[in-house]
Amino acid sequence: MAKLVPTRNSCLARMQAGEKRFSERLEQKLENDYLLWYDVPIGPRQCRPDFAVFHPRRGLLVLEVKDWKAETITGADKTQFTLITGQGATKTHNPLLQARAYALEIKVLLERDPALRHPASHRHAGHMVMPWAYGVVLSNISRKQFSDGQLDEVIPGHLVICRDEMVETVDPEAFQQRLWAMFVQAFPCALTLPQIDRIRWHMFPELRVEWGEGQFGLPYDNEQPAPAPIAIPDLIRVMDTQQEQLARSLGDEHRIIHGVAGSGKTMILGYRAIHLARSLAKPILILCYNKTLAARLDQLMGERGLSDKVQVYNFHKWCRKMLDAYHVPLPAQGDGFFEGMIEHVMDGVERGQIPRFQYGAVLIDEGHDFEPAWYRLIVQMVDPQTNALLVLYDDAQNIYGKPGRAKFTWKSVGVQAQGRTTILRINYRNTLEILSVARRFAHELLDERPDEDDGVPLVAPESAGRRGAVPELIRTENADAQLRAVVDRLRHEHERGRRLSEMAVIYRNGWEGQQMHQALKQAGLASRVADTRGKSSLFSAEDSVKLVTMHSSKGLEFPLVVIPGLGALPKQGQDEAEEARLLYVAMTRATEQLVLIHHEESVFSARIRASINDIQAQLGEPAGRPGAIVSACQGCSPG
Repeated sequence: MAKLVPTRNSCLARMQAGEKRFSERLEQKLENDYLLWYDVPIGPRQCRPDFAVFHPRRGLLVLEVKDWKAETITGADKTQFTLITGQGATKTHNPLLQARAYALEIKVLLERDPALRHPASHRHAGHMVMPWAYGVVLSNISRKQFSDGQLDEVIPGHLVICRDEMVETVDPEAFQQRLWAMFVQAFPCALTLPQIDRIRWHMFPELRVEWGEGQFGLPYDNEQPAPAPIAIPDLIRVMDTQQEQLARSLGDEHRIIHGVAGSGKTMILGYRAIHLARSLAKPILILCYNKTLAARLDQLMGERGLSDKVQVYNFHKWCRKMLDAYHVPLPAQGDGFFEGMIEHVMDGVERGQIPRFQYGAVLIDEGHDFEPAWYRLIVQMVDPQTNALLVLYDDAQNIYGKPGRAKFTWKSVGVQAQGRTTILRINYRNTLEILSVARRFAHELLDERPDEDDGVPLVAPESAGRRGAVPELIRTENADAQLRAVVDRLRHEHERGRRLSEMAVIYRNGWEGQQMHQALKQAGLASRVADTRGKSSLFSAEDSVKLVTMHSSKGLEFPLVVIPGLGALPKQGQDEAEEARLLYVAMTRATEQLVLIHHEESVFSARIRASINDIQAQLGEPAGRPGAIVSACQGCSPG
């Protein structure tokens, strides 16, 4: 079954009758290696053909669908048709010219990329590496009516699919033959996955994943200029087709995405926020638990010119804003202050002092950190006219929730998402080596737990297969040597050309961040600490190493992550399973390299060592390969 983007169900409300039937035929009669797009803006000029049909061995076909009836066509030539409508005689463009114009625009766009052109030695040198074509679908005109009306004089017969050629019983092979007969020039092609990604990168700029430090791959608003002209990169990244289909298919109503770490949940949230900001009058609210993540998302929305339309808060700050804005008294300072704030907001809403339905949409990132009662409050903030609520969830990353938190159903907290739940299993953030070691370390936490559609499943991550260095485990003689090892590693990476902002040190205790900050300052390396005062400025324009606690790291990502103090974990007096979950989250912040350092032995250092050795053996890495598994530094011993 071919994949239609957006999903057919999400498009039915805006499809004409003929488009509905034709989209169903495309899905049914084409195999699963076809990609289909319906009414999706293409290229910088945002042209919108009715359908674009793509196959890696066939090429690209652009189709316009018309529901015209034979008796309503009173005249036609190669440039326009005359139709009888409720408003009388109306002239409109020949749909073949529309399809041709769209196809030509895509052809010119793709041929600008040397990687998508035939080389000089090829007989089609300089032209696109795949065939391209265009055609028309006349969903209410039979082939006989088409011929009797002499319409083949204005649209060549082989460039048309008629009503009787797209019935439900049509043979799939015959249906496909009608499509590919539209190609004036056909030649063998076999596009590679990188070429397919390049084609999508050019056709759909909003799918471009602009990776950077903590970028999450959020797209730029097409209606806002990007920070600099975008050149065609050697290595491109785009949303995968599941992410694209999901992002484009998100409509109104309540929806939940269960996704593993690094599966692109925040990227999809950003895409959705940008789309909603263009179309809704009321503001959009993005909520998360983590202050650092909220600050970064707020900054990214600001960079895309959306600060006036999209409000980003961590949940407790939003509660404080509600109390201040509507003059509801704060609870007494002291233990229970934050819980009291939430209760005061709930009471204020119940009494009508804080209004409901304030937001056109509410998007919740890292929803696994939210208590069930919070959802009961949040759903009341969504405008019922749009009813747009999106929750992103990964129970494996629940590092703030209470360990014994009772199971709940979404319906019980007011989230009506039955039948509108999606699972993302593929991790794109981490290399295979990093994810494998992290999974092996936390395997007991990640035993997949299925659940009903209305429950909360635990989803185990699957690697996208990107390769890199095996995580390193370094053991030093003492705490001072551990600190020096961290500084030396960061200095070494910086001297090799890595920007400071691409590196992060993630630690368990707040005091470790201040200690590291002073050590880096003495070494002449700029750093920023994600403490209570500095979380909003962690990602400033200054090139600096990011110093982040394990709790604050959730939702962020960095090419290089160093985790010191492994020998002090699990932290004394804390639940071992929860501490393992916390370390798993910290490890999966690394997109390229992961370094763990310890000077004491602990349960966790032993488990990490066993995980690295096990993964090294499975991947066939040679024992003792420099920099692969166990590193030594001056004053250090093998881990």
